Amino acid sequence: MKPSRLLAILAGLAVAALVVVGLTQLPGSRQSASLPSLGAARQRALLAGSPAVLAALHEQGGSLLSGGERSLRARLAALAGYPVVINKWASWCVPCRAEFGAFQRVAAEYGKSVAFLGLDSGDSSRADALSFLRAHPVSYPSWFDPSGALGLRLTDSSFTPVTVFIPVHGQPYIHQGQYPSVAKLVGDVKRYALDDSSSATATAGAERVP
Repeated sequence: MKPSRLLAILAGLAVAALVVVGLTQLPGSRQSASLPSLGAARQRALLAGSPAVLAALHEQGGSLLSGGERSLRARLAALAGYPVVINKWASWCVPCRAEFGAFQRVAAEYGKSVAFLGLDSGDSSRADALSFLRAHPVSYPSWFDPSGALGLRLTDSSFTPVTVFIPVHGQPYIHQGQYPSVAKLVGDVKRYALDDSSSATATAGAERVP
């Protein structure tokens, strides 16, 4: 799917919000405690041997990229043939902080076959965002979106966190709100990014990354 068409589809998802938006963890719902951080060295070890296009993402892990929509479209074009997961977050967002440990682990476990990306949306301070990323290292880059416009276009939501799952085939899926556990995030990666319809009930025991 062409990046321009992908963004257009995502921008219009509000029309079918009840179909494509996960509503189980909307803002204001119960939040889980933050997971212990998974160190950058451990993430690199788990991702060793990744395909070149995904290894290029891992080399930019924890970085904050500029360039906006044009840059994101170019990266999505380079990732053609791979499922993509985009997590919209902000350094001031408490539920974003709480779920970052889950994204650390799941991106490290599935990053050899799934492209993970971040979107730092509505964060007015680049310094605050970089400080947060240093304290919570992830194996993928984020795009800096201080106005929140790209995040709004991508997710049709001004809230954070929001996660977009883009399979190689089929429609994207948007989950609004915090992921309460590694198991829940793994289940959605399998079901909506990897298009594994049997994964809806296969999340037990999914927290495998130490």
